[in-house]
Amino acid sequence: MKQLIATGLIVAASVTSAWAQPARGAAIDVGNPWVRATVAQQKATGAFMQLTARADTRLVAAQSPVAGVVEIHEMVMDRDVMKMRAMPAGLALPAGQTVELKPGGYHVMLLDLKGQVKEGDTVPLTLVFEGQGGQRETLEIQAPARPLNSASATRQPAAGPAAHGAPAAHGH
Repeated sequence: MKQLIATGLIVAASVTSAWAQPARGAAIDVGNPWVRATVAQQKATGAFMQLTARADTRLVAAQSPVAGVVEIHEMVMDRDVMKMRAMPAGLALPAGQTVELKPGGYHVMLLDLKGQVKEGDTVPLTLVFEGQGGQRETLEIQAPARPLNSASATRQPAAGPAAHGAPAAHGH
């Protein structure tokens, strides 16, 4: 029984440690991912994070089981009007530079939501990256949902392993 409890504690510590570390793929680091919570009947929300590629790469696609459509977007000023638009060619990630996906800037747009995203939920996201030679890599991350009024990707939730904001990642 003591051995079973000790094994359980080791596993729990390992899982907590995985949540506390940034996601690392073969060529991309994903830091502090999060998704904005929604109100009932809302059909869209954004996902935000910091992306750092070791070599010139592009974020070319994303998917999530919580949304019917997932797109890479940017917010731009057009004659004093902020507009959001899809980036069908993806988002460039220059080698060694952190690109921040944040409210009011680049972000992953989750459209045609299948249900409400509530504060504290964990939203699975699959990010697809393409290197200069056309090779693709996918990263699966878990992004915690933050309150509707969250505007900062650097805000940390209060407690719990999912609250650290870093995902368990699997590069493919």
